[in-house]
Amino acid sequence: MQVNFVVCQLFALLAAIWFRTYLHSSKTSPFIRHVVATLLGLYLALFCFGWYALHFVIQSGISYYIMIVIGVENMHKYCFVFALGYLTVCQITRVYIFDYGQYSADFSGPMMIITQKITSLAFEIHDGMFRKNEDLTPSQRCLAVRRMPSLLEYLSYNCNFMGILAGPLCSYKDYITFIEGRSYQLQQSEANGKEDTKYEQTDPSPNIAVAQKLLICGLSLLFHMTITKTLPVEYNIDDNFRATASWPVRVFYLYVSLMAARPKYYFAWTLADAINNAAGFGFRGYDKNGVTRWDLVSNLRIQHIEFSTSFKMFVDNWNIQTALWLKRVCYERATFSPTIQTFILSAIWHGVYPGYYLTFLTGILMTLAARAIRNNIRHYFVESPTVKLCYDIITWMATQVAISYTVVPFVLLSVKPSFTFYSSCYFCLHIASILVLLVFPLKRTQKGSKKHESIQPVWSKKLEEENVLQKNSYSTTNNSFSQKEEITCRYQALKQ
Repeated sequence: MQVNFVVCQLFALLAAIWFRTYLHSSKTSPFIRHVVATLLGLYLALFCFGWYALHFVIQSGISYYIMIVIGVENMHKYCFVFALGYLTVCQITRVYIFDYGQYSADFSGPMMIITQKITSLAFEIHDGMFRKNEDLTPSQRCLAVRRMPSLLEYLSYNCNFMGILAGPLCSYKDYITFIEGRSYQLQQSEANGKEDTKYEQTDPSPNIAVAQKLLICGLSLLFHMTITKTLPVEYNIDDNFRATASWPVRVFYLYVSLMAARPKYYFAWTLADAINNAAGFGFRGYDKNGVTRWDLVSNLRIQHIEFSTSFKMFVDNWNIQTALWLKRVCYERATFSPTIQTFILSAIWHGVYPGYYLTFLTGILMTLAARAIRNNIRHYFVESPTVKLCYDIITWMATQVAISYTVVPFVLLSVKPSFTFYSSCYFCLHIASILVLLVFPLKRTQKGSKKHESIQPVWSKKLEEENVLQKNSYSTTNNSFSQKEEITCRYQALKQ
């Protein structure tokens, strides 16, 4: 199965290069690009998963029917319940009927991405065609879709060859903009707030970005094949290891074993990103030095992950597009306990293994405790650079141990080995998190703009600062908006 996946993704990479070269938007119509992208995607799915790939078409087809029949007022609710329910049923049958703990014929992986796309688009159409513009947040206003997509556009968005196997999720508007080949624009934002829009004559080349990402893929695959297998996560619950190893050794092995488990995700997600870039999709704009940025649909930032100094920073830079999906369909719209609701949705979406639920329930405690500590303590350690450096080192160590402790059940999958691990640690971080929440007050998330500001990822805040410095970004026009409104929308989207 893993061989099939790699072969299909390499084929998709070659197809992406061909797609950008011979089916460029300047040479062919959006209709042809939609048809080819969809047929290639379904072919790859059929090759990789056999007739299980029919689930992709069935899920998308029924969701589209729900959108048309129910109407824009409530279709987002029905699409959400159906898509997530269909995914859950498929995961239950795969796990408990066919092959518990195995990853052969794991057709639910692509269905997870399709579920994200179905639900995201349903909410975006609801925002654009039913809700009042003034009731939307800036990001919702930017992503809102103002017309119902055709069936071909819908299938192309859900099942295109660039993202059907490993994603990542992208917004419908970004995908349609790419397929229709609308001109890139540079937005020069002056200090007084005025905008001077200029047009790019040629599309920027993704070749350097693709080459860099393929290099990361090669290194990640090499690490996975040579080192990961020598550091199994299961060794953390080995009876002899637990009986003989000292606590520092056990903590160190916990960290390195979970760190060694990450490169396979680095490989899969970076390769998926490279495929999208090779097809010409994923251009975000230019940095302050005028270098092109091809990270519009990037799913992780390795440096931020490995050197994260808070639980939130790790989560915000791991599986980025999924984090944004959870934020847009759950966190921003939750009427109570948004953090808890978001973690529960994440657990349901990931699958039905008990280990997933143990990880995300533990994650709720860790996130709330880390937030309480940061809000109540951090300001004492940021005045002096030396003190702040020491604080960052300590929080980096604590974050890496906390992350490793939290995700062990995610890897072990089952209840018994997961509880074996936690009981061998005396549930120490669970107890510590509860004590932190009892001792330190936890600030409640405020409504309105402050709420949305509070959940802005760390990396996106840095991106916003970079945009202010460089004062330029790219924008595309939209048939449903005036040119100036769309430019403003795109500039705001880069800050999200």
